[in-house]
Amino acid sequence: MKDNIPPQPANSARIVLTLDHSENRLDSILLKAFRDQSENSKLKKITRVDFKKLFADGKVTIKGQRARASSALAAGVTYIDILGY
Repeated sequence: MKDNIPPQPANSARIVLTLDHSENRLDSILLKAFRDQSENSKLKKITRVDFKKLFADGKVTIKGQRARASSALAAGVTYIDILGY
């Protein structure tokens, strides 16, 4: 069976989260993932203010759908795209 990996939008950075258990809030783990995974220096050094603005501006997506800071995540692999990076 082929993995169903969504296409990455143009002009975006992709963060891949592999979770052993579900998480209640996306924002609680995404900022750490920026610092740990991101090869994009802008995301690696993002401020908390700019991080919150990404969500407010709709630039964080999961499977092409706008994500909220309070979005819950299921266990497994999740592909998160940050538009404009």
